[in-house]
Amino acid sequence: MELNLQTTRMTAEIDGSIGWMTFNNPARHNALSLEMWQGIYEIIECFESHEDVRVVVMQGAGEKSFISGADITEFDKQRSNAEQAQSYGHASAQGARALANMTKPLIALIRGYCIGGGLATALHADVRFATPDSTFGIPAARLGLGYDYEGLAKLSRIVGPARARDILFSARFLTVEEAFECGIVQFVAERANIAAEVESYARKIAENAPLTVKAAKAAVNAFESQPDSKAIQEVAELVRDCFNSSDYKEGRRAFSQKRRPEFTGK
Repeated sequence: MELNLQTTRMTAEIDGSIGWMTFNNPARHNALSLEMWQGIYEIIECFESHEDVRVVVMQGAGEKSFISGADITEFDKQRSNAEQAQSYGHASAQGARALANMTKPLIALIRGYCIGGGLATALHADVRFATPDSTFGIPAARLGLGYDYEGLAKLSRIVGPARARDILFSARFLTVEEAFECGIVQFVAERANIAAEVESYARKIAENAPLTVKAAKAAVNAFESQPDSKAIQEVAELVRDCFNSSDYKEGRRAFSQKRRPEFTGK
């Protein structure tokens, strides 16, 4: 089922248990525009509320890039000074928050360039696949623009503060080997196989108990953000939901009967 969106620069469809979100601006190497950020918010809101969707995959259209960064052609009109940048930031932050607050697993399928805002977007994913020719970097220091705390904190937590300083200060590009080594990428797959491998991986997740996966994601996210007592309590409640669920009963029955469980998320 294809979603009817307000922009053509984003596309989305639901294929069984997988929601596919595509950054559809290949003429500009999928550079993120303001309307694309608004589309991201619209898509994620739909996937979050759709009971059949258990996993979301995001990818770039075409073969050259995942996202090549922000659409610089918008900078003169929409980000030419601090005041405009703040207004633009509020709109883009809505899309970024939707990605960050997703309760369902999010996978990034990366082909080619994953630069600037593209890397920041990819880091919202729980798991990242990339092709051998993929390239990563944040060239903000070459443009003179600044990055907000949340994005750089996420980068620092994943790669470590020293590596984050290297990436940000030098503005250099990383090969997929280096990205794999420092934790930006978890899997590397050939271009001919990556879509099939990502789909296979996503369907494995979708076959598992949704409440368990949701609780696990919440726990890891809480740990990563140095949680307060409220966040820890919320995780505890999600764990309790797992033990009170029909899926837990189904999992035990399937184990004893030596068959594949059929989870419903209830």
